[in-house]
Amino acid sequence: MSEQEVKLKDRFLFALNGFPDLMTYQFFQATVFIFYFTVIGIETFVMWVGYIIWGFWNMFNDPLLGYMSDRKRSGKYGKRKFFILIAFIPLCLMMIFLFTVPSGFEIFYFIIIIILFELVYTLFDVNTKSLFPEMWPTEEERSKTNVVLRIVTIIAILVAFMIPSFLIPDIGGGGELPYYIMSGIIVAVVVGVTGFFFVFYGIKEKEETKEQLEGRPGFFKSLIMAFKNRNFVVLVLANMFTWFVLNMLTSMFSLYCGYVLGISESSKFLGLGPFLFYGISIVLAFLVAAMVMPLHKKIGLKYGMRTGFMITMIIMAITFIPFLFYGSDTLSRFFAIINAGAIGFGISGIMFYFDILMGYVIDEDEKKTGMKRSASFYGTNAFVHRFSIILFISSVYLVFQYTAWQTTFVETGTLDVIIGLQVLLSVFPAIACILALILMYFFRLGRK
Repeated sequence: MSEQEVKLKDRFLFALNGFPDLMTYQFFQATVFIFYFTVIGIETFVMWVGYIIWGFWNMFNDPLLGYMSDRKRSGKYGKRKFFILIAFIPLCLMMIFLFTVPSGFEIFYFIIIIILFELVYTLFDVNTKSLFPEMWPTEEERSKTNVVLRIVTIIAILVAFMIPSFLIPDIGGGGELPYYIMSGIIVAVVVGVTGFFFVFYGIKEKEETKEQLEGRPGFFKSLIMAFKNRNFVVLVLANMFTWFVLNMLTSMFSLYCGYVLGISESSKFLGLGPFLFYGISIVLAFLVAAMVMPLHKKIGLKYGMRTGFMITMIIMAITFIPFLFYGSDTLSRFFAIINAGAIGFGISGIMFYFDILMGYVIDEDEKKTGMKRSASFYGTNAFVHRFSIILFISSVYLVFQYTAWQTTFVETGTLDVIIGLQVLLSVFPAIACILALILMYFFRLGRK
């Protein structure tokens, strides 16, 4: 009995990494595009160029940080923990610096700050993710821990969305800057407090032998080995498309609420303004995600994690289609918020299956090479994963070229803007889910 209680405590302390990890990333996704597009007023083309530069930076940043982690010896502060300690405080501060834009340097600051955020976030994320297959070596242990981890992570994401939803009054109405900064400060404090317990009490590493460390391949060879692993390639490409879907949902749904559903401070729905309606909808999606997490565990253990992931993609594609048909009437607003909740099933599956499937890839590689190269795989995954942002911003830029937002943001709800947002939030995510489904057909691990 006491042993089970200790294990649950260990799982919970480890699961607290969801606050500094995905809470910061989802807060970044939910606010940065909208902030620099509607508040700072950066042009659409410049936003696209900035994200492309950021994507090329990731080509070197993400795999290199993973390789550095794998090559480090387990010293006084551990192997993964050493880098997590370096990144933790800067990651908290980034939540504030995202919005402290100096006058006259808006474009330069936008590009530099998203690059710096990516550097700090990846350093934290790659090492945190690498701990999962290393601390929990069996499928049963990973499933048990993953349920706790994902529920805590969902709570963290809910907080990330609710803070700006309650503080920021409108979208593009003017005067929102102080509210964004205040939101960043609150997120930084929450991340700092919860992350402290994960960093100092939730990490338990095993030391590697000298032979395992010295036998690791060099950086470029490690990268080539990862991309030669077919299971790894199809998994991370499928993961890239799922994150494209999540990026589209979290970044564009607030604009969808304001200009497709027609919600504003003067035209509220059940007393909710656009940002609060957006926040409640996303919160509902993640609440459903938390509720169905045990269901995904049952599906994965009974039918195989790969099959569970594929089922998730089919259902998620279907749940996005209705967003093509909603308008500004009351019925559409009501069904849109319910529809957002239905997407929670897919979000839950994305969060549950990936790390377990990645664990299979890492285990298979260890069986062949005799080395645990978790961070190298997660670093390379982070590189591929970030292309979801490039796909996202390119899709937005392509669609906006045929709307009134072709050059920059203006407050208008013309038909071209409405249709563009409808397509972005329905057709594009559905296609991405289908592509992820096709890719997972070729994944040969994790079957029943």
